[in-house]
Amino acid sequence: MKINSTQAAGLTLHIPGAFVAALFGALLLYGCKKFDDRPNRAVTLELVADNLVSPLGATESPDGSKRLFILDQAGKVWIVDKNGTRLGTPFIDVTGMMVPLNAGYDERGLLGFAFHPDYKQNGKFYIYYNRPRREGTSFNNLSRIAEFKVSANPNMADMASERVLLDLDDPQGNHNGGTLAFGPDGYLYIAIGDGGGANDVGPGHVMDWYLPNAGGNGQDIDSNLFGNILRIDVNSGSPYSIPSSNPFVDKPGKDEIWAYGFRNPYRFSFDMGGNHWLYAGDAGQVLYEEVDVVTKGGNYGWNVKEGTHCFNAANNSVELPGCPNTDVFGMNLIDPVIEVNNSNNPAGGRMTTVIGGNVYRGNKIPEFRGKYLFGSFSQPGNVPNAELFISSPRSGGGLWSYSEVTLKDRPSDLGYYLKGFGQDMEGEVYLTVSSMAGPSGNTGKVFKLVKEKGHGHDDDDDNRGYGGKK
Repeated sequence: MKINSTQAAGLTLHIPGAFVAALFGALLLYGCKKFDDRPNRAVTLELVADNLVSPLGATESPDGSKRLFILDQAGKVWIVDKNGTRLGTPFIDVTGMMVPLNAGYDERGLLGFAFHPDYKQNGKFYIYYNRPRREGTSFNNLSRIAEFKVSANPNMADMASERVLLDLDDPQGNHNGGTLAFGPDGYLYIAIGDGGGANDVGPGHVMDWYLPNAGGNGQDIDSNLFGNILRIDVNSGSPYSIPSSNPFVDKPGKDEIWAYGFRNPYRFSFDMGGNHWLYAGDAGQVLYEEVDVVTKGGNYGWNVKEGTHCFNAANNSVELPGCPNTDVFGMNLIDPVIEVNNSNNPAGGRMTTVIGGNVYRGNKIPEFRGKYLFGSFSQPGNVPNAELFISSPRSGGGLWSYSEVTLKDRPSDLGYYLKGFGQDMEGEVYLTVSSMAGPSGNTGKVFKLVKEKGHGHDDDDDNRGYGGKK
């Protein structure tokens, strides 16, 4: 606080030092109190983009251009420039290359998008999308992970540059996983669901070591890549190579697998700070939803367990009285760090599907720093009423506590279906939502989590980056 000089108009006032000290103390105590004691401002949503179909995520390009790229399940990636304006032409459009989507609800589409860490130099990025099944097969679709390059126009992809990394014949249309992300080690991580259907059984689901539950892909590590999070090196090999530190190199199991035992790890993310943990939201069957901290070679339990509970494939609404704690390979079944009752749980539940989020590392909401944000697709009732939650990560065993984030003007719920999250290079977090459960209409929006506007003395009220749609 600035104290004005006691010299004015050529007149020097001789004021005792004790009086000045007392005056200074009083000003500190009372003059600054109004600023320091302002009530905490509520967290709210700031619109970044609208008129989308079914946005699943958002990420900033790592090239210093301050552009936000929005992944839309319908088959397009859109750009919001540094001024907050959404460009009229999509960065990439694979709509015509995808399997036709069901308007009411579909888990297929354009599901993943990630920039190469050296995108500024090499212009490479990666997508996960579902193509029509191969001719002559009975599969539902072909899940493809592919590399593309940007064109001479920095706001448009080179559609002729596609390089296929991985094709998977997908037996059913659901449980596709879909997230792509580069880890702090520079390798590409890929979420693959258990192949779909229900209970990890049926066509396309192999037999595994756990006989009480017929199937499935979650516990199998030899026959296919379903029910896993993969890790590959896109910088060498044809079409990729396997990092030598992957857990099943020179051992039984597919070399691409980083961790296994997942049902549908639809959205995952790496913490930008701290220990850079990998957080995955794994959608449950009918009783429990979960969030896992994923580690090398970890077995996360499906379909032996759903959350921390013993799963019963023959009757998925009734838990088995017991189940193994280790698998046939000697690996412990790792429990989730967060567990929430599914809306179909006979004991009651609030979540139709968990949506994995991000650890907040931004500056807009200081009290959120280092905490994990996640949400629900919706609550019971098949209406757009998703919720947002927050949890404080910690080491050690046991489930973490969590609480609902109450937003200003949205005290009950988000008022939308929550379909994904996003994060920019500054660690700020975005929510991708829609009023429609499926990939249809134009109600899709991207919001940024911010504090409500203050009144003066507020360094966080500017709209740098993508703050505010234009």
